[in-house]
Formats: sequence, C-alpha cells, structure tokens
Amino acid sequence: MHAKYDFDKLVAGKTVYVRPVKTADLPDDLREQVAGQDTLYAVHRADGERLALVKDRSLAFVLARQNDLAPVTVH
Repeated sequence: MHAKYDFDKLVAGKTVYVRPVKTADLPDDLREQVAGQDTLYAVHRADGERLALVKDRSLAFVLARQNDLAPVTVH
C-alpha cells in the first residue's frame, strides 16, 4: 500500500523565513547591542513573527534546522 502525503500539510508550521535586516532599521535598544554590525539576519514564522535575530545567514539556517524548522531565504 502506497501512502500519499500532502506536502503542504507536512511542512505547515515548519517553514521559517530568513531575511537580512539593516541594523539602522532596528529599535534603539537592539542597535546598541549589535554595535559594529551593519546587517543581521532575522528568522520569521510565516505569520511574520520574528523568532530570532542573529549575526549571519549561516547561523540563522543552523538555528532553524536545530529546532526542526525548514529555513528558506527571503529578500
């Protein structure tokens, strides 16, 4: 018997989006914490909620995968 999977349902809630964020666009309190960085990378859920803000793209992908999430890049 062959099982059929609905791919959209399988990954629903697991996909997160990684995008660059200019530090100049961050609130003052966050900017102070990341002095010297021009760009950070945000990990967002599909509904836009920011889950993490990290110093580089590869770290964002590692963080997502370590939490059983499927990261994709957004520009």
